[in-house]
Amino acid sequence: AGGALLALLVQLLRWLRADGDLTLLWAERWGKKPEHELRGKVVWVTGASSGIGEELTYQLAKLGALLAISARREDELQRVKKKCLQISSLSENDILVLRLDLTDRSSHEAATNSVLKHFGKIDVLVNNGGRSQRSLFVDTNLDVYNAIIELNYLGTISLTKYVLNHMIQRKKGKIVTVSSVMGIMGAPLATGYCASKHALQGFFNSLRTELTDYPEISIIQICPGPVQSQIIQNVFTENLAKSLENSGDQSHKMPTDRCARLTLVSVANDVKEAWISDHPYLAVCYLWQYAPTWAWWLMNRMGKRRIQNFKSGIDADASYSRKKK
Repeated sequence: AGGALLALLVQLLRWLRADGDLTLLWAERWGKKPEHELRGKVVWVTGASSGIGEELTYQLAKLGALLAISARREDELQRVKKKCLQISSLSENDILVLRLDLTDRSSHEAATNSVLKHFGKIDVLVNNGGRSQRSLFVDTNLDVYNAIIELNYLGTISLTKYVLNHMIQRKKGKIVTVSSVMGIMGAPLATGYCASKHALQGFFNSLRTELTDYPEISIIQICPGPVQSQIIQNVFTENLAKSLENSGDQSHKMPTDRCARLTLVSVANDVKEAWISDHPYLAVCYLWQYAPTWAWWLMNRMGKRRIQNFKSGIDADASYSRKKK
C-alpha cells in the first residue's frame, strides 16, 4: 500500500509540474523524434514573422526541414530567413519567402501553387497565422468580430482547402493548426478570439472524420496557453483602429521555444489534439473536459482577476501564472 501511495504521489508531482497533456508528454519521452520525422520534409508555416511561428521556423530549419514561410510583412520574413540560414545547414533555395494575407482568400490558390512550383510538394501545413483579442464584449464594435472570424477562421480554412486538395492527390500529409486553450474553454476579454478558436476546433474535428479514407493525412490541433510572443502587442481591441496601449510583462508565460518544441513533438507523433500550457490553464483544460461545473466555478474567479488585471494596465494573466526563472 505504501508503494502504491508513493507512486501516486510521484505521478501527482509530475502532473503539477507538467506543461503539456499526458499524451503529449508521453510522446515527448517515448515517441517519435522530430529530428527523424521532419528532416527533409516540406513545411509551410503561416504567421512565420513573429512569435510561435517564427520560433517554429527556426527549430524546423535546425532539423533540416525545407521551409515555405508566410506572413503579411515580407521584410520580417526576410529577416527570419536570414537567421535560418545562419543557424542551419539549409541553402538559399531551401527557404521560400512567400508574402500572404490570410484575409485575401482570392490569393490562396496562387500561393499554394507557388509553394508547389518551388518544392514540388507540401508535406506539412502549419496554420499559425492569427490575432488575439483584449476587450470586453459590451465595449467592442461588431466589425471587430467580423475581422477576427475573417482572419482566424475563414482565412485558415480557405488556405487549408487548397493545400488539402494536394494532399488528397498524394494521399498523405499533415495539417497542423495552432488553435488555443481558448478553443477548449471560455475566458473574458477574448469572446471573439475564443469564438474563432472554437470554430477551428469544430471544423477540424469534423474534417478529420471526412478523411477516414486517407489514413496518412493527419489533422493536428495545437492548443497553447499563455506563451511569450508578440501576439499581445498585435491584439484586436474594442475597435479596429485602436491598438493595445500596454501589453504588460510577459515573462511569467511559457517560453516560446518550449511551446514550439512541444508542437513539433505533436507533429512528429500525429497527436490529434495537444494541450501545451503551464498550470492553472492546463488544469482548467482537464476540468473543462471532465468536470465542467468545477471549470465554470474556477473560471468565474480567474476571469474576475483577469479583467481587474487588464483594467489596471498589467498583463491579464499575470497574477495566476507560474513565474519563469
